[in-house]
Parts: sequence; structure tokens; C-alpha cells
Amino acid sequence: KKYGIHFVVVGPEAPLVAGLVDRLEEAGIHTFGPSQKAAALEGSKGFTKDFCRRHGVPTAAYGRFTDAEQAKAFVRRRGAPIVVKADGLAAGKGVTVAMTVEAALAAIDEAMLQNRFGAAGASLVIEEYLEGEEASFFALADGTDIVSLGAAQDHKRVGDGDTGPNTGGMGAYAPPPIVTTAMADEILRMIIKPTIAGMKAEGAPFKGVLFAGLMIAREGPKLIEFNTRFGDPECQVLLPRLKSDLLPALIAARDGELRNITLRWRD
Repeated sequence: KKYGIHFVVVGPEAPLVAGLVDRLEEAGIHTFGPSQKAAALEGSKGFTKDFCRRHGVPTAAYGRFTDAEQAKAFVRRRGAPIVVKADGLAAGKGVTVAMTVEAALAAIDEAMLQNRFGAAGASLVIEEYLEGEEASFFALADGTDIVSLGAAQDHKRVGDGDTGPNTGGMGAYAPPPIVTTAMADEILRMIIKPTIAGMKAEGAPFKGVLFAGLMIAREGPKLIEFNTRFGDPECQVLLPRLKSDLLPALIAARDGELRNITLRWRD
């Protein structure tokens, strides 16, 4: 209000999860981004996994744990490879793709006993290892309606040949060849639309950018996790593809009406 700011786009995940959008809107300031309740899709991986189960969104089989010994027993039963995730926000670095049981047990210790991720690692999601190709899919939503922003891929693992630990993303490109028109339609039908409808049904309508991290497997797309914002570095390759004459329409969409917007792309 001091500087006459009338419209705010919240970029980082921590302010979204902390409820900044709610506070700004309470002050009468137009804001692009989800409410605190809706941002739980990124703020808690456990919430998202349970949500997917309730609404039939395809994702990996999983378990949720707040006790390290129970988590380790689950890993020993399931075997490796297996994926260990901090439940809360960890700047994109709270995921261990463990190719051995020993590596998974060490990841549990780091998160729950050594507090590597602080409070974010006090609760863990441990899930099956999915095989396929990763891709990120983006959509705009106003709580009801959806507009696709297309897909991108980033370079995740630190070593050559997709080896080593995950990073938060080291450069990106778009569009990824694996997300064909038919695949994009399938992603919208199986993942994005049920999520937007499910959040509305649960009293937390989602508005802003929904970023679905996906594994494209033989049997179709499966959700790895959601972000509730433009990703970095993905945003850097998505936005330049938008034709500039559509940006005023996107800005106008802050008040909620998306039905008549069609996005086109630069060649």
C-alpha cells in the first residue's frame, strides 16, 4: 500500500505455504498464487499423496512416517530401489533416489535423526521407484477453469548420465519431445483436472500456476509431486514461448475468468 502496488505475483514456495496470498487479499490487493490451504499441494508431500489417493490421481505407491524405525522397517520390506522424501519444503533437495537399501536407511537417518532438512524432514514419504522419463507440466487455474501452459524438462541429477543426488534443477528446455499433444491431453485428463476439481470439492480452490512433476511411464503419466508456482529454471523457458499479444489477457485473468483465453506458442 505504501508503494501503490496493486497486483502481486508470489514467486517462491515458502511465502505461499506461509499464507502470503491470504494476507494480501485480506488487504484488498490482487494476488496471483494459491491460498495457504491450496499451497499444501507443495508444502506437504504427505498431504499430496493422500489427496491423490482420495481423487484417483495416478502416483507411486507410498508410506508416511514420523518414526525412523518404522520407516526403516518399511524400506527393508519393500527393498530397493526406493525413494525417500522429506515431507516439507527442502528447496528441491529433500529427495533421495536410493538404489540400495543401505542408501535409503542412510537417507532416513539424515532426515529424521541428523535433522538435515530441519522440520521438513521430521515426517517422511517413502515411495516406490518409478521408471520412465521425467517431465514438468504447467497449467493456469482460477479455482475452476484450467489453461495449459505446456511442458518443460530440467536437468535434475548432479552427475553425467543422470547419476548422483537430485538438485533443484540445473537448466531447462521446452518443449520436451516426450510430451506430445496426445500425452498433454492425457496429463490434463488424469492429473490436472482431477486435482483442480478435488481441491475445489475440499474447500481449497486452487488458483495460480499448478506445476506437476511427472514420470512418463509405459502405462501413462504418474505424479511425482506438485509445485504451486512457476518453477525455476522451467519458467525461463516457458514464458518466452508465449506470444506477447496474449500477456494482457493473462494479466486480466487475475480476476478469475479463464474460459475465453487461448494460449498460442512461438515456433
